[in-house]
Amino acid sequence: MKKSLQIALCLISATLFTVSNSQVKGAEPQLELQPHDHIVFIGNTFAERMQDAGYFETLLHSRFPDKQLVVRNLGWSADELTLRPRSKDFQDHGHNLEDHKADVIIACFGFNESFAGEKGLAQFEADLKDFIDTTLKTKYNGKSHPRLVLFSPIANENLHRHGLTDCKENNQRIELYTAAMQKIAKEKNVVFVDLYTPSKELMKNGKHPLTFNGIHLTDYGYQQLAPAIDEALFGPAPKTGSTVDLKKLRAEVLEKNRQFWYDYRSVNGYYIYGGRKEPFGVDNFPAEFAKLRKMIHNRDERIWAVAQGKTVPVKIDDSQTGDFADIKTNVKDLASIKITTPQESQKKFELPEGFEINLFASEVEFPELKNPVQFTFDSKGRLWVCTMASYPQYLPGKNVDDKILIFEDTNGDGRADKQTVFADGLHLPTGIELGDGGAYVAQQPNLVFLKDTDGDDHADYREIVLHGFDSADSHHSISAFTWGPGGDLYFQEGTFHHSQVETPYGPRRLKNAGIFRYEPRTEKFDVFVSYNFANPWGHTFDRWGQNFVADASGGANYYGTAFSGDLDYPRKHAGMNQFLKKQWRPTAGCEFVSSRQFPEEMQGNYLLNNCIGFHGVLQYKMKEDGSGFAADPVEPLVTSTDTNFRPVDLQFGPDGALYLIDWFNPLVGHMQHSIRDPNRDAQHGRIWRVTYNNKPVLKDPEIAGASIPELLDLLKTYEDRVRYRVRRELRIRNTDEVIAALNKWVAGLDPKDKDYQHNLLEALWVHQNLDVVDAAFLNKMLRSPEPKARAAATRVLCYWRDRIDNSLDLLQIQVNDEHPRVRLEAVRALSFYHDPRALEIAVESLVHPQDYYLEYTLKETMDTLEKRMEAQ
Repeated sequence: MKKSLQIALCLISATLFTVSNSQVKGAEPQLELQPHDHIVFIGNTFAERMQDAGYFETLLHSRFPDKQLVVRNLGWSADELTLRPRSKDFQDHGHNLEDHKADVIIACFGFNESFAGEKGLAQFEADLKDFIDTTLKTKYNGKSHPRLVLFSPIANENLHRHGLTDCKENNQRIELYTAAMQKIAKEKNVVFVDLYTPSKELMKNGKHPLTFNGIHLTDYGYQQLAPAIDEALFGPAPKTGSTVDLKKLRAEVLEKNRQFWYDYRSVNGYYIYGGRKEPFGVDNFPAEFAKLRKMIHNRDERIWAVAQGKTVPVKIDDSQTGDFADIKTNVKDLASIKITTPQESQKKFELPEGFEINLFASEVEFPELKNPVQFTFDSKGRLWVCTMASYPQYLPGKNVDDKILIFEDTNGDGRADKQTVFADGLHLPTGIELGDGGAYVAQQPNLVFLKDTDGDDHADYREIVLHGFDSADSHHSISAFTWGPGGDLYFQEGTFHHSQVETPYGPRRLKNAGIFRYEPRTEKFDVFVSYNFANPWGHTFDRWGQNFVADASGGANYYGTAFSGDLDYPRKHAGMNQFLKKQWRPTAGCEFVSSRQFPEEMQGNYLLNNCIGFHGVLQYKMKEDGSGFAADPVEPLVTSTDTNFRPVDLQFGPDGALYLIDWFNPLVGHMQHSIRDPNRDAQHGRIWRVTYNNKPVLKDPEIAGASIPELLDLLKTYEDRVRYRVRRELRIRNTDEVIAALNKWVAGLDPKDKDYQHNLLEALWVHQNLDVVDAAFLNKMLRSPEPKARAAATRVLCYWRDRIDNSLDLLQIQVNDEHPRVRLEAVRALSFYHDPRALEIAVESLVHPQDYYLEYTLKETMDTLEKRMEAQ
């Protein structure tokens, strides 16, 4: 296939360059615009990100200042010509081409389709012809046929980054699909703009990279490409030039795009136009969106004025855009709603004998601590937390200002006495995890990377690194961020959602709930679990890398290995048994006890928050159960009679204490009360700290300032969370230096140490964190005398399978391992292959004793592999 693809490219490459060169540098304009034209962008992430950059639209208005053009961007991550999944009834939200009365349609497709290669080219050509015919014959504006423009994909940039694709195969496919688009555009007499060639030239000759992941332009990249697009469509810029202040014009464009984004990609669509718009959404949302759309028109008028050289007021006047509906509470007993002070709330806690709980931070001392939702600790022992005062969603005209706060206990008294605002101006940051020198933060519907580059503890760099997560329900959106032991970032979303994300390896899609897995170093992104969750809001790993998932709404808890095998979209894993019997719902956050500050008999227990009915922290005693696990309930760790207490996250801190995030709210949920119910609280939030009185708190380990050898020795620490933070710290150290020190550290380990095999496993995980494949070391761990280590190494093999030559041979050995958990990991790993031999190897597991999880996982793997074989 590769050879035939190269032959095809040779035949079209000369023609493609000639055509594209004349288009970008030609004197004749391709697109004629009329006054008041409505220009609508559709297509993939290239189109979607244009609205955040704004450079081309700025040039457009500056070139045609008197035409009063209306520009709307309907781009959507990973959209294809024939595949554009949306949440229920999205078409009723007012963002179809007919709704926007499109006169000009600029379509950006071809990138995601190109992953089908030469085999899929004929289908793409047929789909493109159908798209063009349908588009051109439809009078979206109600009067005339639209003018259509096709944008080709840009080139895939080689960033020369370890672990990231070198882009050669991607560019071969993109070039092939670009040529097909150019050919069909000529046949159909529609405007075509080749972005592949000019972007490739810019990438080759530019001073800086144009993309951050090889496929998605940065702000700088859009700035560089915008003039090429402008010239390709309208010819060379007038020699006299424009006198408009482009900086001011772009600011107006970005403000309009921001407000339009809140409309087009509004969160909680399931309550606005979807299956739960009744009974509350029909009351408040019509007035809100009527107001918002008038606000957007106001911003169009400001753009036109600035483009014409006029002065506009600094403050935007939205006073004539209408009023909101008057929403009354449906709470019948208003006396039941009482906002308790931290002192009052503390008196309502009950804990087992020997434990105590103290307030670490609250809105009293730190007024910006409002509706905290997830937290983590950094390498300095500081607590980072997301706040969500804008929850459930943006109210038109009210600036969003959710924050990430850093709390410090500088005197060691167990209470925060210093706060730093790391980031502000955020909108619904439902999840956070630190790593790679910054913070990965949910910004519905995106994943954003924030970084402090000048050392003042305030984020001054922001980049959207992953697009396309649905936000049909804002409290079902990506959350529960956690690193796996191998350096993969996990987060999850609930039902009603239809997510699709572009990656350098092809689009990834998920419908109706699941868990995602992301490798920032390689930009590999996949669906880790596709399952009919209601709303998973907890995910944690044990000492040996086995993972467990808590589904909030239903209160279910699952053993993660068994249902995390590979599936092909849109399939879902079959229903699976829980590893414990549900007591309460809904849950939010889970954690294993791994702290010498807590009693010995509690070590390894599973902790689970619950925030309605039972308010507190449930506790379960874990036990081995064949290939999997089971758990029995024991005395809850924390119980509260304060119904405002809403624990939504928990984690052991550097001092060995257990920290709890208290969302604190008299009302939760979207079904029970209006999103705009006046009794929803957005002013309070607490962080609590649980300690055991009979043991001293632990000394905060030195991580941030430690040397590499010192960090490696900390991997021997008992506490899971210490090792978690050490692995995260090692990711930002020099890779070559870490690997050299790691090899020396491994050589110096004592084979007689009871933790020897676990220490070796930690070394393997460091390799995985740094994306340094060591086949010999992996082979050693696959045959470790400790079955838990063999199982963990099998998981590593699964994710290194594309770089281990004999991976199927190795899995065949693991499938026949004497321990059921190793066999389970091997059967799971086989689901990731497209080789018929994987199916044959999976069947070999049947010669060994079976249990529930082995049978479940084998069936899921065989279903996946058999369907792939049938499709070949």
